[in-house]
Amino acid sequence: MEQSIEQTTEILLHLSPDEAANLKEGINFLRNKKTGKDYILYKNKSRLRACKNMCKHQGGLFIKDIEDFDGRSVRCTKHNWKLDVSSMKYINPPGSFCQDELVVEMDEGNGLLLLELNPPNPWDSEPRSPEDLAYGEVQVTYLTHACMDLKLGDKRMVFDPWLTGPAFARGWWLLHEPPSDWLERLCRADLIYISHMHSDHLSYPTLKKLAGRRPDIPIYVGNTERPVFWNLNQSGVQLTNIKVVPFGIWQQVDKNLRFMILMDGVHPEMDTCIIVEYKGHKILNTVDCTRPNGGRLPGKVALMMSDFAGGASGFPMTFSGGKFTEEWKAQFIKTERRKLLNYKARLVKDLQPRIYCPFAGYFVESHPSDKYIKETNIKNDPNELNNLIKKNSDVVTWTPRPGATLDLGRMLKDPTDSKGIIEPPEGTKIYKDSWDFGPYLKILNASIEDEIFRHSSWIKEYYTWAGFKDYNLVVRMIETDEDFSPFPGGYDYLVDFLDLSFPKERPSREHPYEEIRSRVDVIRHVVKNGLLWDDLYIGFQTRLQRDPDIYHHLKTGPELTSVPIFLYFLCETPATA
Repeated sequence: MEQSIEQTTEILLHLSPDEAANLKEGINFLRNKKTGKDYILYKNKSRLRACKNMCKHQGGLFIKDIEDFDGRSVRCTKHNWKLDVSSMKYINPPGSFCQDELVVEMDEGNGLLLLELNPPNPWDSEPRSPEDLAYGEVQVTYLTHACMDLKLGDKRMVFDPWLTGPAFARGWWLLHEPPSDWLERLCRADLIYISHMHSDHLSYPTLKKLAGRRPDIPIYVGNTERPVFWNLNQSGVQLTNIKVVPFGIWQQVDKNLRFMILMDGVHPEMDTCIIVEYKGHKILNTVDCTRPNGGRLPGKVALMMSDFAGGASGFPMTFSGGKFTEEWKAQFIKTERRKLLNYKARLVKDLQPRIYCPFAGYFVESHPSDKYIKETNIKNDPNELNNLIKKNSDVVTWTPRPGATLDLGRMLKDPTDSKGIIEPPEGTKIYKDSWDFGPYLKILNASIEDEIFRHSSWIKEYYTWAGFKDYNLVVRMIETDEDFSPFPGGYDYLVDFLDLSFPKERPSREHPYEEIRSRVDVIRHVVKNGLLWDDLYIGFQTRLQRDPDIYHHLKTGPELTSVPIFLYFLCETPATA
């Protein structure tokens, strides 16, 4: 039965009457000396607004924006995002997010309180004490990338099965060779959890094989604004038992097993994570969430797993012009990967799980045409992260290999038990050295000669159908060959999104401009099938230039969940995958 969640109030900062009286007009940077947490308070005469001093993108600290002469904006030290604290709206990227505000209240003595309204931690509803686990009772087997096979008593649960074929059109391929019995493992599962719509988690090639044997297998997803299975009917995959569940509510599987899906704080419209609990022992899988559950997570779980690698974005490898030299890109990638490692290590240190496993980052750009991306898109080493964690905590770490199994009961009792982690048999193939490109490229190539592209009228019809407009942005789209040179006979056109027109030349008004070169097979496949442009951008199938060099973001409404999100191309930051 679903339980209602009571809202609670937390005092984050208390200013004395003197401190409140000394607040200056404009921006005030404040710190709670007891907790070390930072806040921003904006004062405009008698009006006060406040927020946490934490960027909504990746948790960076805001400082004074020296380019702001009006005294209303602050700048993030990580990626230069800018927030107008007078409106609590981000101005770089423009038209994007709003900052979550705190409640400002006056106390009885004319002091000020900064309050946060929170639901209680939903996993604490109906708490259960951990029971002893028999050896072999709970086993976690790594298959590949973000796919885990969990044995939980007499039930089996699988996370995010991407086990065959590419992800993001043709840009991502599996790094690890899955166990040869992966399909049998899927068919034996009692339930499957799929975290979000990205194709390295929602793999239709994998699900097609599964549906051929068990179309009625229960598949659980969160009730996200952008539905995980938005494209199921068009995919041709016959799955008949998809269950969409609310966030923060325990889903009871049997008397010992339950799970709860939580949303991401940065991308609640799409990303989710999950807590699985068996006999009181929690397994936390944060998947790709940037800020899972808004940063509130259970501590001291039995097992925690999360992404770690980075590189799940076309930025900056696919960008050129201006500052985007090879040297700049290499330094940016190096810096960002180190930031991600440090963030994950801090998170693990704060949460203190008994065991931590880095996963959901084992992909490779293996197609020969993407050699440049493969060589420049350097990813984090899971062993480096685990070593960093071990330097700062007593958390046990596990770098998984395909087919390796962790026995949770043994590991909780004695982490040094040689039978706690059973590695795959000697001689097992760990890394893939060949990929069956042919069938998937054939599907993409079939779109090149499709009849709809014989007449240029498709351009207006497509963008009108997509419905994105009333935004001051002009994009030049150029269809290209494998090397991003213009495709013979391909289309080269402008789209003015302010009025959704298709001019022959750029308009005379001031406007941001983007040039996007896209491989013809992928862009036409995306257009023909009404797919998200993530396949192009996250899949490294474009090359981009922009003027000026700013990040644009405009969230589309729920009615546009199945159409391209054009402005993803303008992002300067890693996308979740």
